[in-house]
Amino acid sequence: MSTMLRINRDKCGYCGTCVAVCPEDALELIDAYLSLERECIGCGICARACPLGALEVVHEE
Repeated sequence: MSTMLRINRDKCGYCGTCVAVCPEDALELIDAYLSLERECIGCGICARACPLGALEVVHEE
């Protein structure tokens, strides 16, 4: 089973909250563009912290 982070850029307000709470430093905010820079471990902390609901952790088989 693999884990991936789905970013809805239409909902994202580029506030940086997810970047601040990610324990793996996997997310980076670059010029108002959210980017997944390292492998996501699927903890879901960023998705729960996002005030706009722009992030979703998806587990696929």
